[in-house]
Amino acid sequence: MLSIEKVSKSYAGNVAVDDLSFEVPEGRIFGLLGANGAGKTTTVRMILDIIRPDEGRITWRGEPAAGVSKKSFGYLPEERGLYTDMKVGEQLVFFARLRGLSRTAAEKSAGSWLERFRVSEYRDRFLRELSKGNQQKIQFVSAILHEPEFLILDEPFSGLDPVNNELLKGVIVELKERGTTLLLSTHDMERAEELCEGVALIHRSELAFAGPLKELRRRHNRERKLRLGFDGDAASLVGRFPGLEVLDEHPEYLELSPNGVEPEEVLKEAVDIGRVRHFEEVEPSLRQIFIKEVGDRG
Repeated sequence: MLSIEKVSKSYAGNVAVDDLSFEVPEGRIFGLLGANGAGKTTTVRMILDIIRPDEGRITWRGEPAAGVSKKSFGYLPEERGLYTDMKVGEQLVFFARLRGLSRTAAEKSAGSWLERFRVSEYRDRFLRELSKGNQQKIQFVSAILHEPEFLILDEPFSGLDPVNNELLKGVIVELKERGTTLLLSTHDMERAEELCEGVALIHRSELAFAGPLKELRRRHNRERKLRLGFDGDAASLVGRFPGLEVLDEHPEYLELSPNGVEPEEVLKEAVDIGRVRHFEEVEPSLRQIFIKEVGDRG
């Protein structure tokens, strides 16, 4: 696993990362989440040994990450990092060879991934001639050509349309199923919620939470809501449960806050006194949870 232990970094007296600790389990997709400027990119750069922490320790499988072969890591930066005046295929082979692949292996891997991302026809085109979305796909390919054990993705969905969003999501899941460990650094809570098994939430350079996503949800279990499509006396139903509260009334359903009342009891009572058309529990979204977590910290 990747372990971040009490890591801090400052620039000219300004704290970028403050006493950060979390672990990324091997073979999982882990989200590093926070608003722009929270400290995510600084953390990523320290993991990759681009910059060094002022304090703390970063290890991969128990060894200092700074000493790990860079062939083991893959990195997709948020900013475009490829050569716009170089042909797509040439630079993919170039980057793959830098990471230890033979020319034959590099060309084979590049061809396979270009086909997977449906951009094979651009192999002999200059990068500058491609759309932003296709440039992003080429940059992603450059990060995975050498089949890294640990892959860091910094805002990987930037510039992609909905179709290519789904394509990239599928590839990320595929890599995880092959055993790749992935760190997804993003402020896109919806994408993180779809993909990540664990998360670290960073707010103003500090850690707000780190651990499995299901554990984070348990912390906010009381914030779940009930949606009840109901033909009957709603006031009578609500009045039978101290604490049950109507949050909103929609044409098709009531939105209720259970406040400790068991959903099964609400459903049973609703069936007894009226006609139930729809009933579901709605967990707070990761975005709502994040806002609650950081809001409590000011």
